[in-house]
Amino acid sequence: MKYARFAAAALIYCAFAVYLYQPYFKNFDRWQHLLTLNACLGSLGCYVLSRRWVAGFAESFFAGALYGFGPFALGLGKFHPTAGFLVAAIPWMFCPAVFGPEGRWRWLRVPLAALPFLAILLFFQVSASFALYPVPIRLKLHFADLTGMLTPLAAARRQKTLIGFYHVPIAPLIMGIAMFLAPLRLLITGGIAQRVRSTASLATRRFGIIAIFAGAAALAFCDSYLDISPIIFFAISTLCCSILVGAGMQGLVSAGPADRKWILLTAIVMGILAIVTLLLATKYFQSFMGMGDAYAMLFIQTANMYILGAIAGGILFFVARAKLRINPLRLALLCAPMALDIFLGATFVVDKSL
Repeated sequence: MKYARFAAAALIYCAFAVYLYQPYFKNFDRWQHLLTLNACLGSLGCYVLSRRWVAGFAESFFAGALYGFGPFALGLGKFHPTAGFLVAAIPWMFCPAVFGPEGRWRWLRVPLAALPFLAILLFFQVSASFALYPVPIRLKLHFADLTGMLTPLAAARRQKTLIGFYHVPIAPLIMGIAMFLAPLRLLITGGIAQRVRSTASLATRRFGIIAIFAGAAALAFCDSYLDISPIIFFAISTLCCSILVGAGMQGLVSAGPADRKWILLTAIVMGILAIVTLLLATKYFQSFMGMGDAYAMLFIQTANMYILGAIAGGILFFVARAKLRINPLRLALLCAPMALDIFLGATFVVDKSL
């Protein structure tokens, strides 16, 4: 069954990648055909990696789609395609650490987790030796780029560095982060024995992931060194968040009455983001001679996606409050708006990146 699901995910990823890039095939050079492979390879790698923590097929599938077809990965299409290939390979390079040695050899997972960082270093060193710079060396993240996490379509139109996960996935991302940090509660409220067990669990299952995420994000903001483009490190942080989205979807689907406050929080956040983007649209509609109308329409589309997410979150809240276990309905409420969001967002980003 797991191989059938793997094949199904691969086929859907490949079909979507071909759909996205097929209109541009006639203008592609030989290297640009890598773009289709990059999207498929990256999505499938994240799908495989997420299976370590995410049990549901649909949840893992969307985690993979958000990584391979997300704004960050697709936005690299304006650079040399080999940069996208490196980003696509990163999830696969984490697999030895995640699915690697057990028992007394478990400690080997620590050095194995450094493989993606070493691969990035080696990739740029080899590229520089051939006078090839797939991504501008000085390209790094700035704090101003973080606004693009909430409005990726407007950022794509402005040709800014793309980060984020479109719109609807922000709701399960919030839930995923809450689930990831939940064991910290035992450190504060648990007994001594509970604290010891929780600390050990966090040390092995949480602190390492937090260190990888934070380290990669910090490197993405740093200046260039050793001919490495700092922005590429953000792919690792994006990978972590994509898996958290899958875990958050699983949490929203299986949430009970005790978890309804977290579901309500996601709905409220989505509603607030919808209001903010509508206000931005109003501001741009008031620009001189309609010069900002194009951006205003993008903000309206963004607000529509946030409204869909808020509605889905609200329905999930009342379903959980009523103690109804209708998981297929819950999953459909999440998957439908997320699929629409990814489809529209990816199409727009590819169009602006090529």
